[in-house]
Amino acid sequence: MTVNSYNAPRRNGRGLAVRMIVMLLVVSLIGGGLYAFRSFANKKKAEYFASVSNPPQSVSTAPVTKQSWQASLSAVGSLRAVNGTDLAFETSGIVDSLHFTSGDDVPAGAVLATLRPDETTGKLDSLKAQENLAEITLGRDQKQFQAQAVAQATIDADKANQTNLKAQIAQQQALIDERTIRAPFAGHLGIRQIDLGQYVSPGTTVVTLQSLDPIYVDFFLPQQALQALKIKQAVTVTIDAYPGRGFQGQIVAINPKVDPTNRNIQIRAALKNPKHELLPGMYGTVAVASSAPQDFLTVPQTAITYAPYGDTVFVITDKDSKGASGKFVKQSFVKIGQTRGDQVQILSGLSDGDVIVTSGQTKLRNDTPISINDTVQPSADPSPTPQDQ
Repeated sequence: MTVNSYNAPRRNGRGLAVRMIVMLLVVSLIGGGLYAFRSFANKKKAEYFASVSNPPQSVSTAPVTKQSWQASLSAVGSLRAVNGTDLAFETSGIVDSLHFTSGDDVPAGAVLATLRPDETTGKLDSLKAQENLAEITLGRDQKQFQAQAVAQATIDADKANQTNLKAQIAQQQALIDERTIRAPFAGHLGIRQIDLGQYVSPGTTVVTLQSLDPIYVDFFLPQQALQALKIKQAVTVTIDAYPGRGFQGQIVAINPKVDPTNRNIQIRAALKNPKHELLPGMYGTVAVASSAPQDFLTVPQTAITYAPYGDTVFVITDKDSKGASGKFVKQSFVKIGQTRGDQVQILSGLSDGDVIVTSGQTKLRNDTPISINDTVQPSADPSPTPQDQ
Protein backbone atom coordinates (compact mmCIF):
# COMPACT_ATOMS: atom_id res chain seq x y z
CA MET A 1 0.00 0.00 0.00
CA THR A 2 2.89 2.28 0.70
CA VAL A 3 4.55 1.60 -2.71
CA ASN A 4 1.36 2.17 -4.63
CA SER A 5 0.73 5.48 -2.86
CA TYR A 6 4.22 6.72 -3.84
CA ASN A 7 4.05 5.78 -7.53
CA ALA A 8 0.63 7.41 -8.27
CA PRO A 9 1.83 11.02 -7.99
CA ARG A 10 4.85 10.28 -10.12
CA ARG A 11 2.66 8.92 -12.90
CA ASN A 12 0.33 11.93 -12.67
CA GLY A 13 3.25 14.39 -12.93
CA ARG A 14 4.74 12.58 -15.91
CA GLY A 15 1.39 12.71 -17.73
CA LEU A 16 1.05 16.40 -17.08
CA ALA A 17 4.52 17.09 -18.50
CA VAL A 18 3.72 15.11 -21.61
CA ARG A 19 0.54 17.08 -22.13
CA MET A 20 2.40 20.34 -21.72
CA ILE A 21 5.03 19.27 -24.26
CA VAL A 22 2.34 18.25 -26.75
CA MET A 23 0.53 21.52 -26.24
CA LEU A 24 3.73 23.49 -26.78
CA LEU A 25 4.49 21.51 -29.92
CA VAL A 26 0.97 22.19 -31.27
CA VAL A 27 1.21 25.92 -30.50
CA SER A 28 4.65 26.06 -32.09
CA LEU A 29 3.37 24.33 -35.20
CA ILE A 30 0.39 26.66 -35.44
CA GLY A 31 2.55 29.78 -34.87
CA GLY A 32 5.16 28.58 -37.34
CA GLY A 33 2.48 27.90 -39.89
CA LEU A 34 0.96 31.33 -39.44
CA TYR A 35 4.40 32.95 -39.67
CA ALA A 36 5.24 30.95 -42.81
CA PHE A 37 1.88 31.83 -44.35
CA ARG A 38 2.29 35.54 -43.61
CA SER A 39 5.85 35.52 -44.95
CA PHE A 40 4.66 33.78 -48.11
CA ALA A 41 1.76 36.23 -48.50
CA ASN A 42 4.03 39.25 -47.94
CA LYS A 43 6.51 37.92 -50.48
CA LYS A 44 3.81 37.41 -53.09
CA LYS A 45 2.34 40.82 -52.32
CA ALA A 46 5.75 42.46 -52.72
CA GLU A 47 6.30 40.59 -55.99
CA TYR A 48 2.89 41.75 -57.21
CA PHE A 49 3.42 45.39 -56.34
CA ALA A 50 6.92 45.25 -57.78
CA SER A 51 5.45 44.02 -61.05
CA VAL A 52 2.74 46.72 -61.20
CA SER A 53 4.45 49.67 -59.46
CA ASN A 54 5.94 51.04 -62.68
CA PRO A 55 3.67 50.05 -65.57
CA PRO A 56 4.14 51.69 -69.00
CA GLN A 57 2.34 55.04 -69.22
CA SER A 58 0.56 56.07 -72.41
CA VAL A 59 1.88 59.38 -73.82
CA SER A 60 1.97 61.28 -77.10
CA THR A 61 5.31 62.38 -78.52
CA ALA A 62 6.76 64.74 -81.13
CA PRO A 63 10.24 65.34 -82.53
CA VAL A 64 12.14 68.53 -81.79
CA THR A 65 12.63 70.39 -85.09
CA LYS A 66 14.15 73.61 -86.31
CA GLN A 67 11.80 76.17 -87.80
CA SER A 68 12.25 79.62 -89.28
CA TRP A 69 11.28 82.10 -86.60
CA GLN A 70 10.61 85.74 -87.28
CA ALA A 71 11.26 87.68 -84.11
CA SER A 72 8.51 90.24 -83.66
CA LEU A 73 6.97 92.71 -81.27
CA SER A 74 3.28 92.26 -80.58
CA ALA A 75 0.60 94.70 -79.46
CA VAL A 76 -3.12 95.33 -79.73
CA GLY A 77 -3.95 98.17 -82.09
CA SER A 78 -6.99 100.20 -83.05
CA LEU A 79 -7.92 101.06 -86.63
CA ARG A 80 -8.72 104.60 -87.66
CA ALA A 81 -9.36 106.31 -90.99
CA VAL A 82 -6.72 108.49 -92.61
CA ASN A 83 -9.50 111.09 -92.79
CA GLY A 84 -12.82 110.63 -91.05
CA THR A 85 -15.54 112.93 -89.81
CA ASP A 86 -19.23 113.18 -88.98
CA LEU A 87 -20.67 115.84 -91.29
CA ALA A 88 -23.14 118.36 -89.83
CA PHE A 89 -24.73 121.72 -90.68
CA GLU A 90 -23.31 124.85 -89.04
CA THR A 91 -26.73 126.47 -88.80
CA SER A 92 -30.32 125.45 -88.21
CA GLY A 93 -33.01 125.05 -90.84
CA ILE A 94 -35.23 122.72 -92.85
CA VAL A 95 -33.54 120.06 -95.01
CA ASP A 96 -34.28 121.08 -98.60
CA SER A 97 -32.33 118.52 -100.66
CA LEU A 98 -30.18 115.41 -100.31
CA HIS A 99 -27.70 114.49 -103.02
CA PHE A 100 -26.33 111.15 -101.80
CA THR A 101 -27.30 107.59 -100.94
CA SER A 102 -26.06 105.74 -97.87
CA GLY A 103 -22.88 103.86 -98.67
CA ASP A 104 -21.83 106.01 -101.66
CA ASP A 105 -18.23 106.78 -102.54
CA VAL A 106 -18.00 110.52 -103.17
CA PRO A 107 -15.25 112.81 -104.49
CA ALA A 108 -13.93 115.81 -102.60
CA GLY A 109 -16.19 118.85 -102.91
CA ALA A 110 -19.37 116.94 -103.79
CA VAL A 111 -22.58 118.61 -102.55
CA LEU A 112 -24.32 116.24 -100.13
CA ALA A 113 -27.20 118.20 -98.57
CA THR A 114 -28.67 121.70 -98.44
CA LEU A 115 -31.08 123.57 -96.19
CA ARG A 116 -34.07 125.56 -97.44
CA PRO A 117 -32.97 129.03 -98.70
CA ASP A 118 -33.71 132.04 -96.49
CA GLU A 119 -33.34 135.81 -96.85
CA THR A 120 -29.58 135.48 -97.19
CA THR A 121 -29.95 134.30 -100.77
CA GLY A 122 -31.98 137.35 -101.81
CA LYS A 123 -29.60 139.67 -100.01
CA LEU A 124 -26.68 138.11 -101.86
CA ASP A 125 -28.34 138.84 -105.19
CA SER A 126 -28.91 142.45 -104.12
CA LEU A 127 -25.28 142.88 -103.11
CA LYS A 128 -24.08 141.42 -106.39
CA ALA A 129 -26.25 143.93 -108.29
CA GLN A 130 -24.79 146.77 -106.22
CA GLU A 131 -21.26 145.55 -106.79
CA ASN A 132 -21.93 145.38 -110.54
CA LEU A 133 -23.18 148.98 -110.49
CA ALA A 134 -20.15 150.06 -108.45
CA GLU A 135 -17.88 148.54 -111.05
CA ILE A 136 -19.67 150.42 -113.87
CA THR A 137 -19.51 153.65 -111.88
CA LEU A 138 -15.79 153.19 -111.25
CA GLY A 139 -15.13 152.62 -114.92
CA ARG A 140 -17.11 155.72 -115.95
CA ASP A 141 -15.40 157.94 -113.36
CA GLN A 142 -11.96 156.72 -114.43
CA LYS A 143 -12.69 157.89 -117.99
CA GLN A 144 -13.88 161.25 -116.68
CA PHE A 145 -10.78 161.51 -114.49
CA GLN A 146 -8.62 161.17 -117.58
CA ALA A 147 -10.56 164.11 -119.07
CA GLN A 148 -10.03 165.93 -115.74
CA ALA A 149 -13.81 166.07 -115.22
CA VAL A 150 -13.71 164.49 -111.74
CA ALA A 151 -11.28 164.63 -108.85
CA GLN A 152 -9.08 161.78 -107.54
CA ALA A 153 -11.23 161.65 -104.44
CA THR A 154 -14.17 160.46 -106.54
CA ILE A 155 -12.10 157.57 -107.92
CA ASP A 156 -10.94 156.61 -104.43
CA ALA A 157 -14.52 156.63 -103.12
CA ASP A 158 -15.68 154.41 -106.03
CA LYS A 159 -12.91 151.88 -105.33
CA ALA A 160 -13.69 151.80 -101.59
CA ASN A 161 -17.39 151.30 -102.31
CA GLN A 162 -16.66 148.42 -104.68
CA THR A 163 -14.26 146.78 -102.18
CA ASN A 164 -16.86 147.09 -99.42
CA LEU A 165 -19.55 145.47 -101.57
CA LYS A 166 -17.21 142.58 -102.46
CA ALA A 167 -16.57 141.99 -98.76
CA GLN A 168 -20.32 141.96 -98.04
CA ILE A 169 -20.85 139.49 -100.89
CA ALA A 170 -18.16 137.20 -99.45
CA GLN A 171 -19.74 137.45 -96.02
CA GLN A 172 -23.18 136.67 -97.38
CA GLN A 173 -21.83 133.78 -99.44
CA ALA A 174 -20.26 132.32 -96.30
CA LEU A 175 -23.67 132.40 -94.60
CA ILE A 176 -25.20 130.60 -97.57
CA ASP A 177 -22.37 128.03 -97.59
CA GLU A 178 -23.26 127.17 -93.98
CA ARG A 179 -26.56 125.87 -95.36
CA THR A 180 -24.76 123.45 -97.72
CA ILE A 181 -22.73 120.37 -96.81
CA ARG A 182 -19.91 119.38 -99.17
CA ALA A 183 -17.55 116.41 -98.90
CA PRO A 184 -14.29 117.84 -97.46
CA PHE A 185 -12.35 114.89 -98.91
CA ALA A 186 -12.96 111.84 -101.06
CA GLY A 187 -14.27 108.93 -99.07
CA HIS A 188 -16.98 106.42 -98.26
CA LEU A 189 -20.30 107.62 -96.83
CA GLY A 190 -22.08 105.91 -93.99
CA ILE A 191 -25.79 105.69 -93.21
CA ARG A 192 -27.90 108.86 -93.65
CA GLN A 193 -29.12 110.23 -90.32
CA ILE A 194 -31.63 112.89 -91.53
CA ASP A 195 -34.63 113.09 -93.87
CA LEU A 196 -36.04 115.63 -96.30
CA GLY A 197 -38.14 118.29 -94.59
CA GLN A 198 -36.60 117.60 -91.20
CA TYR A 199 -35.66 120.53 -89.01
CA VAL A 200 -32.04 120.27 -87.91
CA SER A 201 -30.13 122.29 -85.39
CA PRO A 202 -26.42 123.19 -85.61
CA GLY A 203 -24.19 120.13 -85.07
CA THR A 204 -26.82 117.53 -85.98
CA THR A 205 -24.97 114.67 -87.71
CA VAL A 206 -26.07 114.19 -91.32
CA VAL A 207 -23.77 111.33 -92.33
CA THR A 208 -20.29 110.01 -91.57
CA LEU A 209 -17.55 110.22 -94.20
CA GLN A 210 -14.49 107.97 -93.92
CA SER A 211 -11.43 107.67 -96.12
CA LEU A 212 -10.72 103.91 -95.96
CA ASP A 213 -7.83 103.24 -98.34
CA PRO A 214 -5.27 103.31 -96.88
CA ILE A 215 -6.29 102.93 -93.24
CA TYR A 216 -4.24 103.54 -90.12
CA VAL A 217 -3.63 101.26 -87.15
CA ASP A 218 -2.44 102.91 -83.93
CA PHE A 219 -0.75 100.83 -81.21
CA PHE A 220 1.57 101.20 -78.24
CA LEU A 221 4.84 99.46 -77.39
CA PRO A 222 7.09 99.82 -74.32
CA GLN A 223 9.98 102.23 -74.56
CA GLN A 224 12.44 99.32 -74.58
CA ALA A 225 11.25 98.50 -78.11
CA LEU A 226 12.13 101.91 -79.48
CA GLN A 227 15.56 100.85 -80.75
CA ALA A 228 13.95 98.07 -82.83
CA LEU A 229 11.50 100.42 -84.59
CA LYS A 230 11.94 102.52 -87.71
CA ILE A 231 9.85 104.21 -90.39
CA LYS A 232 8.70 101.88 -93.23
CA GLN A 233 9.21 98.82 -91.02
CA ALA A 234 6.86 95.97 -92.00
CA VAL A 235 3.87 95.11 -89.82
CA THR A 236 1.20 92.41 -90.02
CA VAL A 237 -2.25 92.94 -88.54
CA THR A 238 -4.66 90.08 -87.79
CA ILE A 239 -8.34 90.77 -87.21
CA ASP A 240 -10.69 88.27 -85.57
CA ALA A 241 -13.32 89.18 -88.18
CA TYR A 242 -11.05 87.59 -90.82
CA PRO A 243 -9.53 84.47 -89.21
CA GLY A 244 -6.44 83.08 -90.85
CA ARG A 245 -5.64 86.31 -92.72
CA GLY A 246 -2.94 88.88 -92.18
CA PHE A 247 -3.08 92.46 -93.50
CA GLN A 248 0.30 93.85 -94.47
CA GLY A 249 1.45 97.41 -93.89
CA GLN A 250 4.33 99.53 -92.72
CA ILE A 251 5.10 102.03 -89.98
CA VAL A 252 4.49 105.62 -91.09
CA ALA A 253 4.95 107.52 -87.83
CA ILE A 254 6.54 107.11 -84.40
CA ASN A 255 5.43 109.52 -81.70
CA PRO A 256 8.43 111.64 -80.60
CA LYS A 257 7.13 111.58 -77.01
CA VAL A 258 6.91 108.69 -74.54
CA ASP A 259 3.80 108.61 -72.38
CA PRO A 260 5.10 109.43 -68.86
CA THR A 261 2.26 107.53 -67.14
CA ASN A 262 3.05 104.09 -68.59
CA ARG A 263 6.34 104.63 -70.48
CA ASN A 264 4.78 103.46 -73.75
CA ILE A 265 5.31 105.00 -77.15
CA GLN A 266 2.61 105.34 -79.81
CA ILE A 267 3.23 103.99 -83.29
CA ARG A 268 1.09 104.38 -86.40
CA ALA A 269 1.15 102.06 -89.40
CA ALA A 270 -0.69 102.30 -92.72
CA LEU A 271 -2.46 99.32 -94.28
CA LYS A 272 -3.76 98.93 -97.81
CA ASN A 273 -7.52 98.50 -97.80
CA PRO A 274 -8.78 98.52 -101.41
CA LYS A 275 -11.85 96.40 -100.67
CA HIS A 276 -12.78 98.42 -97.57
CA GLU A 277 -12.68 95.25 -95.45
CA LEU A 278 -11.09 97.10 -92.54
CA LEU A 279 -13.19 99.75 -90.81
CA PRO A 280 -12.32 102.47 -88.29
CA GLY A 281 -12.89 101.38 -84.72
CA MET A 282 -11.88 97.76 -85.27
CA TYR A 283 -9.11 96.33 -83.13
CA GLY A 284 -6.47 93.82 -84.14
CA THR A 285 -3.20 92.22 -83.13
CA VAL A 286 -0.18 93.98 -84.60
CA ALA A 287 3.07 92.07 -85.16
CA VAL A 288 6.14 94.17 -85.97
CA ALA A 289 9.03 92.28 -87.57
CA SER A 290 12.00 93.29 -85.39
CA SER A 291 14.83 91.28 -87.00
CA ALA A 292 15.70 88.95 -89.86
CA PRO A 293 14.21 85.39 -89.74
CA GLN A 294 16.30 82.84 -87.78
CA ASP A 295 16.09 79.08 -87.26
CA PHE A 296 15.19 77.96 -83.74
CA LEU A 297 14.27 74.67 -82.08
CA THR A 298 10.55 74.68 -81.42
CA VAL A 299 8.21 72.43 -79.44
CA PRO A 300 4.48 72.53 -78.63
CA GLN A 301 3.76 74.56 -75.53
CA THR A 302 2.00 71.53 -74.00
CA ALA A 303 5.38 69.77 -73.84
CA ILE A 304 6.71 72.26 -71.27
CA THR A 305 6.22 71.62 -67.57
CA TYR A 306 6.44 75.01 -65.87
CA ALA A 307 7.68 75.10 -62.29
CA PRO A 308 9.26 77.68 -59.93
CA TYR A 309 12.57 75.78 -59.94
CA GLY A 310 12.74 75.66 -63.76
CA ASP A 311 11.00 74.61 -66.94
CA THR A 312 11.37 70.96 -67.97
CA VAL A 313 10.46 68.50 -70.71
CA PHE A 314 10.51 64.70 -70.81
CA VAL A 315 12.83 63.24 -73.44
CA ILE A 316 12.31 59.72 -74.80
CA THR A 317 15.26 57.33 -74.23
CA ASP A 318 15.93 53.71 -75.26
CA LYS A 319 17.42 52.75 -71.87
CA ASP A 320 16.77 53.68 -68.27
CA SER A 321 19.42 54.77 -65.79
CA LYS A 322 20.09 51.08 -64.86
CA GLY A 323 20.71 50.08 -68.47
CA ALA A 324 17.42 48.26 -69.07
CA SER A 325 16.25 48.43 -72.71
CA GLY A 326 12.84 49.78 -73.69
CA LYS A 327 11.09 53.10 -73.98
CA PHE A 328 11.70 55.35 -70.99
CA VAL A 329 11.68 59.08 -70.21
CA LYS A 330 14.29 61.40 -68.80
CA GLN A 331 13.42 64.81 -67.41
CA SER A 332 15.49 67.64 -68.89
CA PHE A 333 15.66 71.31 -67.93
CA VAL A 334 15.22 73.76 -70.81
CA LYS A 335 15.56 77.48 -71.37
CA ILE A 336 12.63 78.84 -73.35
CA GLY A 337 12.41 81.95 -75.51
CA GLN A 338 9.48 83.60 -77.23
CA THR A 339 6.14 81.98 -77.89
CA ARG A 340 4.31 81.93 -81.23
CA GLY A 341 0.78 80.61 -81.16
CA ASP A 342 0.96 77.06 -79.78
CA GLN A 343 4.74 76.87 -80.20
CA VAL A 344 7.57 77.87 -77.90
CA GLN A 345 11.18 78.62 -78.72
CA ILE A 346 13.86 76.41 -77.07
CA LEU A 347 17.16 78.20 -76.47
CA SER A 348 18.97 75.36 -74.63
CA GLY A 349 18.39 71.91 -73.11
CA LEU A 350 17.33 70.03 -76.26
CA SER A 351 18.91 68.96 -79.54
CA ASP A 352 17.54 68.76 -83.04
CA GLY A 353 15.96 65.31 -83.49
CA ASP A 354 15.16 64.66 -79.83
CA VAL A 355 11.74 63.09 -79.27
CA ILE A 356 9.79 64.58 -76.38
CA VAL A 357 6.52 63.91 -74.57
CA THR A 358 3.75 66.33 -75.62
CA SER A 359 0.96 65.08 -73.35
CA GLY A 360 0.64 62.82 -70.30
CA GLN A 361 3.54 64.33 -68.30
CA THR A 362 1.68 64.47 -64.98
CA LYS A 363 2.14 60.71 -64.41
CA LEU A 364 5.82 60.61 -65.40
CA ARG A 365 9.13 60.73 -63.57
CA ASN A 366 12.66 59.73 -64.50
CA ASP A 367 12.95 56.15 -65.89
CA THR A 368 9.17 55.71 -66.19
CA PRO A 369 8.46 53.19 -68.97
CA ILE A 370 6.10 54.55 -71.62
CA SER A 371 3.71 53.39 -74.29
CA ILE A 372 3.59 55.79 -77.26
CA ASN A 373 0.20 56.67 -78.71
CA ASP A 374 0.38 59.48 -81.28
CA THR A 375 -3.11 59.12 -82.71
CA VAL A 376 -4.14 62.37 -81.00
CA GLN A 377 -1.66 65.24 -80.86
CA PRO A 378 -1.96 68.59 -79.10
CA SER A 379 -2.03 71.64 -81.38
CA ALA A 380 1.27 73.15 -82.48
CA ASP A 381 -0.12 75.82 -84.82
CA PRO A 382 2.04 78.98 -84.98
CA SER A 383 -1.09 81.02 -85.78
CA PRO A 384 -4.04 79.36 -84.04
CA THR A 385 -7.55 80.65 -84.54
CA PRO A 386 -10.13 80.31 -81.75
CA GLN A 387 -13.04 78.14 -82.81
CA ASP A 388 -16.58 78.50 -81.52
CA GLN A 389 -17.84 75.12 -80.39
